Amino acid sequence: MRLSRRSIPARGRQSAVTAAALVATAAFCLPSDAATGPAPRIEEVARGTQTGPVKVAVDGPLQVDFRTITIPPGGGTGRHCHHGQLVGVVKAGTLTHYAPVYPGGVHVYRTGDSITEGKGYVHEGRNEGTTPLVLWATYMTPKGKPLADTDLSHCDAG
Repeated sequence: MRLSRRSIPARGRQSAVTAAALVATAAFCLPSDAATGPAPRIEEVARGTQTGPVKVAVDGPLQVDFRTITIPPGGGTGRHCHHGQLVGVVKAGTLTHYAPVYPGGVHVYRTGDSITEGKGYVHEGRNEGTTPLVLWATYMTPKGKPLADTDLSHCDAG
């Protein structure tokens, strides 16, 4: 498959930037016969679902960190907040998430669910199940700030 500028409709100045981004992205994702050299090895690590829109906004410059977090049965993260945002996928197990952003203050995430955590609010994740909880998390944090802050005085609502 080969993309050309003609295959992407132009709709003003912004579309030229969008078209260039699409071509660059498509070139990276195409099989090896469409690019120079051997094809990249792509391994799907996680896929989760989100029921509503997700808005990610972090003041830059920022750092991006990717972690695998394993919480044994009965364990938890402790109360903390973030200075940026987190997007994650429950790889295995069940995450019971205590946060003021949910009706009733708690939400349960199961294998295959995705989770987002915003800036500033105090929350805690717990494994109240009988098997290990594995969470894949991507943190987008202002550079120099901790990924998670346990000093609740640094949070919007300690």
